[in-house]
Amino acid sequence: MDCIFCDIIKKKRPAKIIYEDELVIVFEDINPQAPVHVLVIPKKHIPTSIDIKEEDNALIGYLFQIANKVAIDNGISGRGFRLVMNCNREAGQTIFHLHLHVFGGRIMHWPPG
Repeated sequence: MDCIFCDIIKKKRPAKIIYEDELVIVFEDINPQAPVHVLVIPKKHIPTSIDIKEEDNALIGYLFQIANKVAIDNGISGRGFRLVMNCNREAGQTIFHLHLHVFGGRIMHWPPG
């Protein structure tokens, strides 16, 4: 399996890591779309949201808890932030390792696509 995010988790590729524990890693997006744009990813390789199993439920909830922590730590929780998880190519997923985008620091518009 050739997965860029798995390589970052294993420290085989560089990334600006801002948080890490035994379950998740958080790093800055290399092509930021907002002043704050980080990725929250599970260390467990799950290709897409379609591949989430029942045993992953706690892990997925934890991703959102960490996303909230990132928003608080970056001073965007009160102003507002956006969480995005793309699923498959037409939705914009380019790396097939589940990840949650945290965007903030500017006004977001709707619709996003």
